[in-house]
Amino acid sequence: MIRIEHVALWVDDIDVICDFYQRYFNAMIGPQYKNDAKGFTSRFLSFGSGARIEVMKTTMVSPVHHEAGAHRMGLTHLAIAVGTESAVNELASKMKLAGVTLLDGPRRTGDGYYEAVVLDPEGNRIEIMA
Repeated sequence: MIRIEHVALWVDDIDVICDFYQRYFNAMIGPQYKNDAKGFTSRFLSFGSGARIEVMKTTMVSPVHHEAGAHRMGLTHLAIAVGTESAVNELASKMKLAGVTLLDGPRRTGDGYYEAVVLDPEGNRIEIMA
């Protein structure tokens, strides 16, 4: 069986990102991996569905920074299903009240999805969807 094992994100602050995904999406935070010789640190975030995100930081190479929420070549958003339209509404409202940037929605999209789009603390677009 072929499946995507994980997606990796370069980040500036692993702890802030881990806290965000744990707080809002119930991610389980894995142990820290550190390779001092390569200036590399990472952690895996695991979700109940089996999906994983590897958050990575480096001191050796400067990853390209993009404007927060920018549409760009390559990875442009992560979509996280939370079950129902009411769950999308509740989470979007909770996040907005906590100061998380809400870019769009909640709304029904032209292709039939019900979603809200927020930014994680590193400016990555997250579609919260039913």
